[in-house]
Amino acid sequence: MLEQYKDILSVSDAAKILCTGKNRIYALLEEGKLKGFRIGHVWKIPKQSLQDYILSQISMEKDT
Repeated sequence: MLEQYKDILSVSDAAKILCTGKNRIYALLEEGKLKGFRIGHVWKIPKQSLQDYILSQISMEKDT
């Protein structure tokens, strides 16, 4: 699905993948909807976490 990306993504990478702004990614991280971790002030997002988030959003759409 995201083979061209490394296993750990930046906020910019995640924003590009989801076609959204970086502020939305920061909000998802702060809300705990997207799992990530900080190194200093920089957020890092495991690729698997982003895939899990995408799949959870797809399943939410199917439920409605």
